[in-house]
Amino acid sequence: MLYHFSRAIYREIARDIRAACGHDARAAHAQVLRACEQTVQRLANDRHYFAKPARTLFSDVRMHFPMSAQARVWQVISAHVAAADEELSRQPPQNLDLDGNPLVCRATTRRGTPCQRAPLPHNGYCPSHQHLAETEHTTVLAA
Repeated sequence: MLYHFSRAIYREIARDIRAACGHDARAAHAQVLRACEQTVQRLANDRHYFAKPARTLFSDVRMHFPMSAQARVWQVISAHVAAADEELSRQPPQNLDLDGNPLVCRATTRRGTPCQRAPLPHNGYCPSHQHLAETEHTTVLAA
């Protein structure tokens, strides 16, 4: 579904990839592509816990680029990740992840099992666990 974003990032930065840390060029290209795909997949599946996806992807791949290319790589990554995030925010909630599995609430029940109710699209918690989303925000502000 959103793999065209990860492939677009990879295609634009692939020409600058160099082998690093004793890896050959093929391994470096494979690692960069895998990092792009994982970032886009995590963005699609867990947007609420992925605060800085562009920064995370850049940190994962920057060792494969010379210093002279890193500014351009950052611009490409940040532009494409922002576009993917915008597209995700425009899509109606389908209550399915990228693999077609139903989404479930992020909370845990008193018995220690995951809550099986469907989450609301704006924060990933079901209506019974909305109070947890409010305390997350308060905890972040207090820290």
